[in-house]
Amino acid sequence: MKRPNLIQRLIHRFIMLKPVTAFFATRTHLIDHFVLRLTKGKHSLSEILGWNIIQVVTTGAKTGEKHLSILIGVMDGEKIALIGSNFGRRHNPGWYYNLKKHPNCEVQLNGATRTYLARETEGEERETYWSKAVSLYAGYEKYKERAAHRRIPVVLLEPLK
Repeated sequence: MKRPNLIQRLIHRFIMLKPVTAFFATRTHLIDHFVLRLTKGKHSLSEILGWNIIQVVTTGAKTGEKHLSILIGVMDGEKIALIGSNFGRRHNPGWYYNLKKHPNCEVQLNGATRTYLARETEGEERETYWSKAVSLYAGYEKYKERAAHRRIPVVLLEPLK
């Protein structure tokens, strides 16, 4: 797991400011989606921040339709942890509910697609992945403060194939 360098950490400090987070919360995925399409899924703009950006295709919990989410993946060998911070907003992100109801998903990473099974982590395992995520982006702790009314889920994706 590669930790962010000094410049990336400085940018992270700026991004975790509440007004900046509010601005980027609704825009980052759009920018990354555009860059991912241009590079055929191999690169994203958020990579310059030291993050592993993955595309997760879930099945809608209510609609049954496919949904694409662009997320930060916390890599652990072939496993990928997802943090349901939703930028510290009031509710968990939609992808979390989709994976709870339909745990099979597809992940596109570095131009390759693979099928995964999702499960929510608990206890020591959850804390381990939470710590790994915070070491990559300290902003998760700020989001935890902002979302103190809920427990931020940590979901682990494990490859099926």
